[in-house]
Amino acid sequence: MRIACPNCGDRDRREFYYQGHAVVLSRPSRDAGDQAWNDYLHNRDNPAGMTRDVWYHEGGCGAWLVVERNTLTHTVQDVTLAEKAPR
Repeated sequence: MRIACPNCGDRDRREFYYQGHAVVLSRPSRDAGDQAWNDYLHNRDNPAGMTRDVWYHEGGCGAWLVVERNTLTHTVQDVTLAEKAPR
């Protein structure tokens, strides 16, 4: 898989470190119960198809990126600097 870093250009995936889904999680209240806290801490969706993830350009410029990609075809649709990406 190739990722087009906005700063460095087209690079191999091995220069980047995957950080997880680019989503904002809603923290449960203190008294939400064990199951709500377990879901918050440990359970994430694992979709087949389009995802929006955060990647760190570890082997390059050190930028944090939001990468929109297809997990089935490994095609990258869009790459945006995390500081400029919509939330």
